[in-house]
Amino acid sequence: MTTDEKLAAILAAVQTDPGNRGLARDPHDNLFTATAGDFQAACGSIEFQRTPALDVDTGFFIPTATPAAYETDGPLGAVFLARALASVVHQVGVWVPPGCANAVEVGFRRAGLSPHRFTVERDCGSLVVIQTGGWPGYMATHSIALECVGPAGDGRYYSMRGRDLTDCSYPFDGNYKNRPSDGPVTIGIGDGGNEVGMGKVPHETIVKNIPNGDLVHCRVPTDHLIVAGVSNWGAYALAAGVYVLRGIRPPADLFDPDREREILEVMVREGPLVDGVTGKQTATVDGLTWDEYTKPLVRIREILEA
Repeated sequence: MTTDEKLAAILAAVQTDPGNRGLARDPHDNLFTATAGDFQAACGSIEFQRTPALDVDTGFFIPTATPAAYETDGPLGAVFLARALASVVHQVGVWVPPGCANAVEVGFRRAGLSPHRFTVERDCGSLVVIQTGGWPGYMATHSIALECVGPAGDGRYYSMRGRDLTDCSYPFDGNYKNRPSDGPVTIGIGDGGNEVGMGKVPHETIVKNIPNGDLVHCRVPTDHLIVAGVSNWGAYALAAGVYVLRGIRPPADLFDPDREREILEVMVREGPLVDGVTGKQTATVDGLTWDEYTKPLVRIREILEA
């Protein structure tokens, strides 16, 4: 397979709609077609940066869960990006709200990334995990919003079901709005239309595809937007795309469903984290069975080894 063929195959592996959210309800005008070329551009923007330094923002709170907690979609993907790219790019940092901090910290430890390779700090109430010897002042070349709820047209924050989450949502969108021309490249990763980055998709496209789209559509755009069936899948794809462009193969424990489950289990148990669809404290993501959830992970590994 050529480089372009591998990138296309990776994107195809994650652009399905297992939760029937309406990502491609209109076969000709949908969230996938509206972002054609963005995945390749996002990967290229990292690869062709001389010293890429990534800030990854994540954390989506589920107030109706048992217990009320942050969901598994997002934090697991952030830990994966750090695992995958720490040795490939210049620097990786992960920023999460206070209530999500413990889950990410234990995830890093279970992944073997802390404390020897990473430093954990508290800054303005959020958790910051940076590579030891981090860049001065944490000056990122890229800001990545991974499953971060953002403001709709009325300035409020909503779940896909239309529940108002404004009072319990962390305002990550402040890092992405009114960005200066010399600011970091911004990448959004989402799966429902209500996340930071979805402002790049025309409102009429969101409305015709996503139930409650007129209400929940986040109006904050990013330079590049990766829409996937599950936001964690978008993180897997982004890391894989960088590997493809670098012409290198991943370590043996990367893109491994068993290893991913080990990390998720400890994050759920000690975080805690909950499944964002079922609201239960289980080692699952978006209500999917583990086999269904990890199909793209297995497929991506096959593509990278082709």
